[in-house]
Amino acid sequence: MLTRIDLRGSTSDPRRLLPRAALDVAAAMAAVRPVVEAVRERGAAAVREATERFDGVRLSTLRVPATAITDAVSGLDPAVRAALGEASTRARRVHTRQRRTDVSTQVVAGGTVTQRWRPVTRVGLYVPGGLAVYPSSVVMNVVPAQVAGVESLAVASPPQRETGLPHPLVLAACGLLGVDEVYAVGGAQAIAMFGFGSRGTGQPSGADAWPVRAGHTDHIAHCAPVDMVTGPGNVWVTAAKRLLRGVIGIDAEAGPTEIAILADDTADPRHVAADLISQAEHDPLAASVLITPSAGLIAAVEAELTRQVKATRHTDRITAALTGEQSAAVLVDDLEQGLRVVDGYGAEHLEVQTRDARAVAERVRNAGAIFVGAWSPVSLGDYCAGSNHVLPTGGCARHSSGLSVQTFLRGVQLIEYDEGALRDVAAHVVALAEAEDLPAHGQAVTARFDEP
Repeated sequence: MLTRIDLRGSTSDPRRLLPRAALDVAAAMAAVRPVVEAVRERGAAAVREATERFDGVRLSTLRVPATAITDAVSGLDPAVRAALGEASTRARRVHTRQRRTDVSTQVVAGGTVTQRWRPVTRVGLYVPGGLAVYPSSVVMNVVPAQVAGVESLAVASPPQRETGLPHPLVLAACGLLGVDEVYAVGGAQAIAMFGFGSRGTGQPSGADAWPVRAGHTDHIAHCAPVDMVTGPGNVWVTAAKRLLRGVIGIDAEAGPTEIAILADDTADPRHVAADLISQAEHDPLAASVLITPSAGLIAAVEAELTRQVKATRHTDRITAALTGEQSAAVLVDDLEQGLRVVDGYGAEHLEVQTRDARAVAERVRNAGAIFVGAWSPVSLGDYCAGSNHVLPTGGCARHSSGLSVQTFLRGVQLIEYDEGALRDVAAHVVALAEAEDLPAHGQAVTARFDEP
C-alpha cells in the first residue's frame, strides 16, 4: 500500500528524496484574489456573495446569534462536553506555563533595556469545515489566545447548508470557552473579512469606527478588522492568508497534515499501522511516512494496513492518502540515518517508537511535535495531551513552531537612558553613524550636549 523508498547507503539530502503532496498556493492566490478584493471594497455584501457561490448558503447575517451558541451548548452530548472540558483544562495547564515574563537589563549605570511582552489586541480564529468537524481546533486556538491576554477574539467557521450556521459542535466549543463573537463564514472570504472588516471601503473613520470591546452594540452587525489570524484551513484559506500577510499577522500557511514515524524492530506493527491510518483519515492528501531500518517491520506494517484499512469508516479517503505520492515506507541503514531523514523531512507530527525512545526523541531537531514511545500516539495530541495541535506542515518545522501563547505575544522593548549614560556612549554612536554615512543620526545625539 505504501510506496517503498530505499535510502540505505544514500548520503543525499533527504529533503529531495521524500515527496510531499502537491499544493499550488500561488495558483490558488490568483483564484482567490478577486474574492479578497471584493470583500475589501464591498464588505459584507461580497462575503455573502462568496458564501452563496462556494458554500451554497445564502446568509441573512454574518454573525451567529447568541441563542444559536447557547442552544448548541445545551444540546451537546454529555460525553463530548466532558471531553472538551478535559481537553481545555489540560491545554490551559500547559499553555499557562508558556507565558513569558518581562525582563529588564541594566546595560550600564543609568541605562536600561526592558523587554515587555504584550498580547495582540484582536485576533480572528479560523476553524475549518470540510471532510471533518473540528471543535478541538476551537480549543487549540482559543485557549492560548486567552492565556496570552488577547482582549478581543472572533471565530469564523463555514456554514452548513442545512442550517446556515457553523457545525453545532464548533458553536458549542465556542460557548464553553466563553467566545460569543462567531461568524458563519468560511474560506478565503472569512480571511478577507478578518483582514478588512465587513464594512468595505466605505467604512467610517475615527476612534469609534470599529468598536471591539464588550458593551458596544455596533460591533454586533459588523466584523471589525483583526490584527492577526490563526488556525488551519484548505488551500484557499492558505492563499488568502498569504495575500493578506502584512495587512494582518498570520500564524502559518497550513498544508495537508503529516505523520512520520521513526521506528525500529521493537515497534508493534499494529500500533504503527493504526497511527499511519489516523492521519490518513484527515484528507486524501495527508502524508503518512514510516522511517525504519527494519525491512521486517515494513512488511508487518503493510500487512496490518491491509487488514485495518478495510475495517475503517473512511476507507476510500484513507486508501487515497496511503497510496498517494506523499506517503511512503522509507528503509534506512540505522537509526542514525533515520534521524537525518527525520530532520530533513521536518514532519508536522513525529512519533518515535524505538528502544530508548526518549533518548532518540531528544536528538530530533526538526518536528512540529514529537510523540515519544508506544503510549503517546498523535491522536492523543490532537485532543487531550495538553499540547497544541496547530503545527507547521510542509517542512516548515525546520524553521517554525506550532501555535502557542507566544504566537499571540509581541516583544516590545523599552529603552531608557539618562544624560550621563548617553554621554558615555555618544562617541560610539557618532562613529557608527559616520561609518554608515548617516551623520544626522550622530547629530541627534550630539545636539543634546551642544551649548545653545
